Amino acid sequence: MEDAILKFERLLNENVNYFPTISSEILEAKISGKWSKKEILGHLTDSAIHNLVRFTEINYVEKPYQHRPYNQIDLVNLNQYQTMDIDELTQLWFVINKQIIRIMKSVDNEALDYKIVLSDGSIIDLKFLMTDYVTHLEHHINQIR
Repeated sequence: MEDAILKFERLLNENVNYFPTISSEILEAKISGKWSKKEILGHLTDSAIHNLVRFTEINYVEKPYQHRPYNQIDLVNLNQYQTMDIDELTQLWFVINKQIIRIMKSVDNEALDYKIVLSDGSIIDLKFLMTDYVTHLEHHINQIR
C-alpha cells in the first residue's frame, strides 16, 4: 500500500497546480463521443466521491461489501464539468483525493483484506480496490496531460 500511496500523493501534487495552467481551448476541446480533458477531470472527481464513500463504508457495513456501480456518463453531464471553472474543479478533485489519502494511510491490514462483491459477482478486496483506484487515476491524468 505504501507504494500506491506515494504514487497517489505524487500524482496529486504534480497536477493540482498544472491543470489550471492548461488553456481553456485545450481543456474543453471535444472529439465526437469522447470526453474533453475537463470532463475527464470531472470524471476523476466523481470517481473520488464514490470511492471515498466505498473506502469508508466498508468499515461499518455488513460484509462482504456490495460494490455499487454508478453511471459515469450521466454524472459528468449532470455535474456540468465542461462549463465549470477549472480552478474550482481542480480544487474539488484535489481536496476529495487528499481525504482519500488520509483514509488510505490509516487503514489497517485487517481492513485491507475485507471482501468486496462486484456487480458481476466477482470478489476483490479493499487493497485491490484502493490500488486500482490509483492506477485509474494515473491513466486518466495521462490522458489530460
